[in-house]
Amino acid sequence: MSKARRRALVTATTLLALLGSGSPAVPAVLPFQSPIAAHHPGDAVLHGTSSNWAGYSATGGRFTSVSAGWVQPAVDCAKSDAWSGFWIGLDGDGSKTVEQIGTEADCSGGSPVYSSWYEMYPAYPSTFKDTVRPGDHFTASVTTDGSGAFTLTLSDTTQGWSHVIDKSLKNAALASAEVIAEAPSSLFGVLPLADFDVVRFTDAKVNGKDLGAANPSLIDMAKNGVTKATTSALSDGTDFSVTWHHR
Repeated sequence: MSKARRRALVTATTLLALLGSGSPAVPAVLPFQSPIAAHHPGDAVLHGTSSNWAGYSATGGRFTSVSAGWVQPAVDCAKSDAWSGFWIGLDGDGSKTVEQIGTEADCSGGSPVYSSWYEMYPAYPSTFKDTVRPGDHFTASVTTDGSGAFTLTLSDTTQGWSHVIDKSLKNAALASAEVIAEAPSSLFGVLPLADFDVVRFTDAKVNGKDLGAANPSLIDMAKNGVTKATTSALSDGTDFSVTWHHR
């Protein structure tokens, strides 16, 4: 399987919450990114296992669209600070560009923090201001004309808000398409994975066809011999779940 680079993900919402609480556990983001937050390519994926990704990644072709839906999971914040992200995107698995959009469920000072965001790496990420609650149903898509124009869409169909973002990225590799649950990373490595129990992705499509038609790789999340999250088989070629196991 192709290599993927580390992706740092600490949203502005989370960081500000940490600063406000006086927590000593504010994670350091990668030095070449925004001082507040950064989203960028993933950690190495080998033999279907990654230290920070769980889900599906399609590679070995040219990818111009990806879409899926999911229900925002609630996180159990009984322990120390932890992070989790749920997103769809193009690139990042074996390429230096990322075009992705999604939500986050973090733990700060014992309380859950929910947010949403998009990114066109290497530009800095942007966090939406809309309220995100556990149980909200989201639909998302990333599409491109193949010549540098991208449209990223995220809709909270439960609360009735939506964002359509038009951006340009001339050097996008278009080398992969992903539907992912992630353990964010900091300067010091992969952060603790928030206990989200189970996140279910539905109606996942790549290049306008069912995700399964792209022959994607199933990815489980594991680090130092510890399984952190597992990915189910595809149902009907479009639906799957990721189950949390360990921080």
